[in-house]
Amino acid sequence: MGKRSNWAIPYLIFLVLFVALPLLLIVVYALQDGNGGFTFSNITRFFTDKDALSTFAVSIEVAIENTLICLLLGYPAAYILANKNLNKSAVTAILFILPMWINALMRTLATAELFNVMGFTLGKGTLLMGMAYDYLPFMIYPIYNVLLKMDHSYEEAAADLGATPSQVFRKVTLPLSMPGISSGILMVFMPTVSTFAISEFLTNNKIKLFGTIIQENINSSMWNYGAALSLIMLVIIGLTTLVLGGEDREIEGGTV
Repeated sequence: MGKRSNWAIPYLIFLVLFVALPLLLIVVYALQDGNGGFTFSNITRFFTDKDALSTFAVSIEVAIENTLICLLLGYPAAYILANKNLNKSAVTAILFILPMWINALMRTLATAELFNVMGFTLGKGTLLMGMAYDYLPFMIYPIYNVLLKMDHSYEEAAADLGATPSQVFRKVTLPLSMPGISSGILMVFMPTVSTFAISEFLTNNKIKLFGTIIQENINSSMWNYGAALSLIMLVIIGLTTLVLGGEDREIEGGTV
């Protein structure tokens, strides 16, 4: 144990047992039929399953709407938090991130009960409101982190060259904050598509998302098709990460 690299062995074991092995099992089950034979039928079934395709389309729609709501609410909040002239207390940032310290299921149950007390009819509106509450910190924090580390000399230089405050924001601040926006979109969009508990509690299961279809198949002992749907979701997550992630390029004061 004298070498530093040996201290990484417990983490390697953890990754193998709880990350690599479950992913491998998903692939194995997805490519097997009920008798254990190799097949692609579970994958192709998704593209002919009208219920699954309809649920997937609804999931994408809800995810896009929730991501836009979080972005419209989250960017101004992150901008204010990162601006020392507008926010003079570090405690304010903690208050925005505080909901992340509470279990997501507890937040969802509390939100559903709040809607019931207020007499709201559970449906798409309450679903989007609840999701925005749950995922808004995941949009605020990456944008806030990028804005906080940004080299503000670029903004000062633009202002010295005659740019108006709106031009400085559009041509300097906003482009430099795009890595935070991309991270926020990724952290909100993908969990929204794959969630199931939030939609169940906030709509009384009136609206099913893709995660619900996977859960129903697993609970019905249809392991192979459920694994195939999970594999499709993993591929979508991977492709989305590649598109939104890209390669970070280091610059003075932040990343773009």
